[in-house]
Amino acid sequence: MKARMSTTVNGSNAVKTESDLVTGLGLYDATTIVMGSMIGSGIFIVSADIGREVGSAGLLLVAWLISGLMTVTAAVTYGELAAMMPRAGGQYVYLREAFGPLCGFLYGWTLFLVIQTGTIAAVAVAFGKFLGVFFPWVSASNILLNFGSITPAGHSIALTVSSQQLIAILCLLGLAVLNVFGLRTGAWVQNVFTTLKVAALLGVIAIGFLWRGGHALAESAPQSFWQGAHWDLATLTIISVALVGPLFSSDAWNNVTFTGAEVVNPKRNLPLALFLGTATVCGLYLACNFAYLHVLSFSQIIHAPEDRVATLAAQLVLGAKGAGVMAAAIMISTFGCINGLTLAGARVYYAMAKDGLFFSSVGRVNRKYHSPAVSLLFQGVWAALLTLTGTYNDLLNYVIFAVMLFYILTIAGLFWLRRTRPDAPRPYRAFGYPVVPAMYVLFAIFVEWALLTHKTTQSIAGLCIVAVGIPVFYLWRRRSRTGN
Repeated sequence: MKARMSTTVNGSNAVKTESDLVTGLGLYDATTIVMGSMIGSGIFIVSADIGREVGSAGLLLVAWLISGLMTVTAAVTYGELAAMMPRAGGQYVYLREAFGPLCGFLYGWTLFLVIQTGTIAAVAVAFGKFLGVFFPWVSASNILLNFGSITPAGHSIALTVSSQQLIAILCLLGLAVLNVFGLRTGAWVQNVFTTLKVAALLGVIAIGFLWRGGHALAESAPQSFWQGAHWDLATLTIISVALVGPLFSSDAWNNVTFTGAEVVNPKRNLPLALFLGTATVCGLYLACNFAYLHVLSFSQIIHAPEDRVATLAAQLVLGAKGAGVMAAAIMISTFGCINGLTLAGARVYYAMAKDGLFFSSVGRVNRKYHSPAVSLLFQGVWAALLTLTGTYNDLLNYVIFAVMLFYILTIAGLFWLRRTRPDAPRPYRAFGYPVVPAMYVLFAIFVEWALLTHKTTQSIAGLCIVAVGIPVFYLWRRRSRTGN
């Protein structure tokens, strides 16, 4: 291993690592990456769809509670792998080390093709959508360019550019360029916007619990509050299918592992950031839903216009200005989320390129700012293209099955590495091992079964996206070996 050497980046002292990146993320920085990547627009809208799936206020809260427990359980389990292998690429590296380069590549392939970039595209469009509350020119119906449409596999894709898409693209490309200017620049933006978005969530919670205009939750009769809850396999299956919304709203917590090579004292700070970040956000999410139910009836939640539950609650409490307040809060939340996803995701493709499994240029680091500049821009351009197609939400629905599958494989990798590398340094050991990680795997497998049986087409389509990566992997490996 190369010796580490001191360097200065963005005017602050940092340490250059063997990967040419720099260590400059402290515990607070790492925690805000966890929290900021998790909190997007989902918490403000998905409760309406979850409520329609489960059919009662009680089961709505149960869905959020289970999602939170699963997220925190996975995070504290990942902490062992993060402390054991604090490298650029994070989860990609864990899968590669546990099950070989093909498994790692399939994760990185799916992350680039859909998971990370599709999420960035969707969140950027949400940013543009809520900006339109203040500037009506920004609208999906305001078409700036129209190139007609194409119909691949019977699915029509409009080749248009709306003002909303333009704002989304400018936002995500702007943040990609901003992160080129170094780790501390991106981290500073993340710290500021994560602080603001947490304040916004606390504001939503305060509005809900302090408002005296009504007590929808308190006035709910037990039989209506738990309507449809028979506490049998059928109910558990319904909840599992409904977990798509809260799990996606809580996803991306693993992004901090992608920056493992750049975290100061990663053996301590990575596991701690994973726990603190996920526990805080999941607690805020549950409190938000209690607040919604305190202000709104369950019927109002599931019939909220355009599923904007938080906006409806704010309008009921604050009047007409409530829509503007919530639009501003969601813009802050989505902007910070895009930045966190942009900063972290680029480190995975950088690691893949270093392994000869992606374009070699993506593995280059900007000499002045020590950032994976090409990877950042490559990710931004692909996310922009997904934004233009308008298919990002469909893609995200397709890959939820694959996302869960990679979480299961990664935690299974923990068990495998305990067996195959018993003497490897483990500064932090997974909480409750082997019971807690095993419980996560078993329940996650049940969720996968529920998705496969109830959302069969989307689940199989997601697996097909992953499977396409198999021949791509062998092409990349052959290309790497021949030097072409």
